[in-house]
Amino acid sequence: MTTARIDARFAALKAEGRAGFVAYVMAGDPSRDEALQILRGLPGAGADIIELGFPFSDPMAEGPPIQRAALRGLKAGLTLKRTLELARAFRDGDADTPLILMGYLNPIESYGYDAFARDAAAAGVDGVIVVDCPPEEADPLTDALDANHLSLIRLATPTSDDARLEVVARRTSGFVYYVSVAGVTGVKEAQSASVAPAVERVRKASGLPVAVGFGVKTPERAAEIARVSDAVVAGSVLVDEVAAALETGEPAAPRVLAKVRSLAEAVRGARVAETV
Repeated sequence: MTTARIDARFAALKAEGRAGFVAYVMAGDPSRDEALQILRGLPGAGADIIELGFPFSDPMAEGPPIQRAALRGLKAGLTLKRTLELARAFRDGDADTPLILMGYLNPIESYGYDAFARDAAAAGVDGVIVVDCPPEEADPLTDALDANHLSLIRLATPTSDDARLEVVARRTSGFVYYVSVAGVTGVKEAQSASVAPAVERVRKASGLPVAVGFGVKTPERAAEIARVSDAVVAGSVLVDEVAAALETGEPAAPRVLAKVRSLAEAVRGARVAETV
């Protein structure tokens, strides 16, 4: 099903007249079993789409929270192969929720593009975000993904001018991930006033839904972004809950899922509140 699952989810969201909520979590954080428990709980807590990070030792676009989550995932032994096994375990119990892998190119190159795409599709993955793969160098990876009906989802940023957006949109499918703030994840907060016109530019250039991430920390901010985008992505705020659970000796899943629930409810109600 792969790319079709992403398209179906955004079509359903459009029919409902609301934005989607995208939850990012790190594979293996804080352990393989707890990560699977979190994954399986995300749809019920309100996640419309899931981004599953695969751990990498040098996640250059990430702030400290996701850097630490990646180190915890590596310590738990979550290689790219084991991340795909985790994805398969999730998909065995959920046939509908789109699952996107997010990470860096080095592990995929080491795996081999064709083998990775084949195994990702077999595991029930729908698309891939590769943070450090520029469009100019992406054709071999995109060819492998296309052959397995997987989406390559690209990033657009506040510095992407119209010419760059044309390049970003080429061979992108599923949706475009708009990075709402300059810098790394989990540091600055997204501002809807600047996000709204940017989202319109990205939609026009790509013809695809636009999900906004990097800087969504509170339900209030999630609701603001939901009013001007097709989906809202939260990541650092969720992995922070894992770290907090480790500090207190609590199970991580209940804390993460409670945070997902509060953010997802804000996203779901955002446009309703706007029309009341």
